[in-house]
Amino acid sequence: MNDAPNTSETQRSATSDRTSQAIENERLTNDIVKALKTVYDPEIPADIYELGLIYRVDIAEEGFVEIDMTLTAPGCPVAGEMPIWVKNAVSAVPGVSEVKVNMVFDPPWDQSRMSDEARVALDMW
Repeated sequence: MNDAPNTSETQRSATSDRTSQAIENERLTNDIVKALKTVYDPEIPADIYELGLIYRVDIAEEGFVEIDMTLTAPGCPVAGEMPIWVKNAVSAVPGVSEVKVNMVFDPPWDQSRMSDEARVALDMW
């Protein structure tokens, strides 16, 4: 009897692990986007995700999430608070262990970054 692992079984197991990880990453990504859509600029009736203020969401191993975001203008009155709102919203997502929010201004935000949903909400057609 051979106790060595079967190559095809090992490959199936590795493929299954990658598939499970991909499904979990997709679920986590969708849940993070949902959380981001709960954060609003108090002066604009559209969420920050649809406004295009989120430039990057990186999900690393162990549930560490790093987000690059911007503001509609550098002098935004909630500039100091909004990253905290984002961190709190994303931190509440199951599977997220830590969140780092980076405020970036390059490239500068402009209206072309808004989704159609945000344009409808703001009547900007």
